[in-house]
Amino acid sequence: MPNIGIPGLILVLIIALIIFGPSKLPQLGKAVGQTLKEFKTSTRDIINDEEKDDKKVEASEVNLDKKL
Repeated sequence: MPNIGIPGLILVLIIALIIFGPSKLPQLGKAVGQTLKEFKTSTRDIINDEEKDDKKVEASEVNLDKKL
């Protein structure tokens, strides 16, 4: 996958400035930031839920071994 680099990033920012205008860019940046934050939080919650499920399975296996 090719890297964008600094010149490509500057070009994307200039195009965004032309399309959205200077008044909308802060709102757009804020929306992108909130979206990334929510995605990160959701991903962390999913991982924590899976770890809890794994611990429950391990605990039930240990209880079964003790009963046998």
